[in-house]
Amino acid sequence: IQRETLPLTLKGLDVLASAQTGSGKTIAYLIALIMKLIANPEGTALILAPTRELAMQVQQALIQLTGNNSQMKSVLIIGGASMFRQLSELKRRPRIIIGTPGRINDHLSRRTLYLQSTCFLVIDEADRMLDMGFGIQLDQIATFLTHKSRQSLLFSATMPPNIGRLAQKYLKDPQRVSIDANIQAPAKIQQEIIHTKTADKRNQLVEQLNKREGSIIVFVRTRRKAESMSNELRDEGHDTDAMHGDLPQRKREQVIRSFRANKSRILIATDVAARGLDIPHVMHVINYDLPECPEDYVHRIGRTGRAGAEGFALSIVSPEDRNKWRAISRLLDPETAKRTAAPHEETAPRRGPPRKPFGGGGGQNKWRGAKKRPFSGASRFR
Repeated sequence: IQRETLPLTLKGLDVLASAQTGSGKTIAYLIALIMKLIANPEGTALILAPTRELAMQVQQALIQLTGNNSQMKSVLIIGGASMFRQLSELKRRPRIIIGTPGRINDHLSRRTLYLQSTCFLVIDEADRMLDMGFGIQLDQIATFLTHKSRQSLLFSATMPPNIGRLAQKYLKDPQRVSIDANIQAPAKIQQEIIHTKTADKRNQLVEQLNKREGSIIVFVRTRRKAESMSNELRDEGHDTDAMHGDLPQRKREQVIRSFRANKSRILIATDVAARGLDIPHVMHVINYDLPECPEDYVHRIGRTGRAGAEGFALSIVSPEDRNKWRAISRLLDPETAKRTAAPHEETAPRRGPPRKPFGGGGGQNKWRGAKKRPFSGASRFR
């Protein structure tokens, strides 16, 4: 993605780019942004991200690239953080504004942020931005972007039709770059499935946590479940933390720092951690609850196997999950999904010959009532 987009952005062209999660999109646009601002000493840049965690990560990557360059000061404008501190940093006239749409709009309405000199715009994770309902807020921000020679970049992991409509609003004759356009999991992530009864899901999870080494992210559906599961596992002797949207910003930062520093081995998280969380040492992702949106499966398991590393992803699938799992299977491997079915699809006895199990093989494993399968089409280690 960097090789394909950098020549275009350095020429000053608008770019609409899609690439898999973890492929290096952040560095691709940060390098172009820095070069643009060096060439235009009076210009500023705005980077919009859907979540606080992604915005924070972008700023960290920027600092690593620029060091202590006083000409490239940045400010982080996100909800849940100190407004007083943001106001203080904005008075120093930073050249790079990184933030989430809600808090950016808040400052614009207060007239504490001005974008007249913004000559470079980045909309990162645009598909997630729209999924979270930020379309109206993006339109509001756009009314303040009046620089005549503004260059705009839009990056997305997937490219649904609404992304094209978004690009028409903010980009001028954009160059289209698509890397690995088909939605698929990174090649070096070994995917596995455990089909089990609903009542046995937690036992399966605990056994998997006990047998696996290294850092683990467990995805659940709700904020309440993230907290309760983290507390229960901690009481049982596991080093766990919870990550969800209800946490105060200071607590969210503390949880990420602790997990990044290996002080907690297991992170129980909602989909707030499905994108933008770049922690290279994550070895395993476990889907305790399957995501509501099939595309989010790819983003979740993309928290492991970062930058071409090897990783493991496990989904614990109960009978209630069969429709979600079928949707995920169709997304990743449509042809195989048509020919195969999960073992627990049927609720009544079925006449005739037994149906071929999903993935084409395997049998009872050592876990009670569970059937463990490698995911169809998954990349296996050698």
